[in-house]
Amino acid sequence: MGINFLTSLAKRTMIQHSKRSFISKNSISRICTNNFKTTTVPTTPSSFSSLFILRKSYSSASSKTQVGFLGWYLGALESRPIITKSVSSAVIYAAADLTSQMITMSPSDSLDIIRTLRMAGFGLLILGTAQHHWFNFMGRVLPNRDIVSTLKKLLMGQLAFGPVINSVFFSFNAALQGENGEEIAARLKRDLLPTMMNGLMYWPFCDFLTYKVIPVHLQPLANSAFAYAWSIYLTYVASLKKAVAV
Repeated sequence: MGINFLTSLAKRTMIQHSKRSFISKNSISRICTNNFKTTTVPTTPSSFSSLFILRKSYSSASSKTQVGFLGWYLGALESRPIITKSVSSAVIYAAADLTSQMITMSPSDSLDIIRTLRMAGFGLLILGTAQHHWFNFMGRVLPNRDIVSTLKKLLMGQLAFGPVINSVFFSFNAALQGENGEEIAARLKRDLLPTMMNGLMYWPFCDFLTYKVIPVHLQPLANSAFAYAWSIYLTYVASLKKAVAV
């Protein structure tokens, strides 16, 4: 899932809101006309009628899309937001892990499906729900999209959400690999800080675009889409041999 797909979803959402607003204004205008018996508006095309024709044309051209994947996905986000975001995260993390394995494996190796299921399980059971609540919380606390608000969200993500979700990620995967508490602690000590430092070269730019441009209900999807490239690296680190407890 790339930026083009996210942009299409964002445009689709804005068009739907715009269309609802236009229909609402049109309805109010007709009610006022009937109540006060005002003079009928001339049939000469106005800017509003031209806009309506343009939107009607767009609606006709995109009717197949409405009943296609985008329409289905937007409907699923509205009716079942958490499970939809969780499944999306699971698919992206599974794809990222398979990509990571194919990049690093030798010709004689075979895909580790159990490892891929671990990564998908993290997205399904933990990340989707965490993203849903985090981005909704950010949308309530800092609803504006100005530069200052966006930078505040970005900073809070780097200082709070990032360290917590990465710690849970490493712990979750280590536990599923049979590591005990001391070994998990040693892994976090070895891998967490370098991972966070490397993330500073990637995530601030991604987070800025997410908070500034993407609607709140699509932000978890944007975050997971950006996480595809990052997860190729992250799943590789998570699959490293256990660290030696000191």
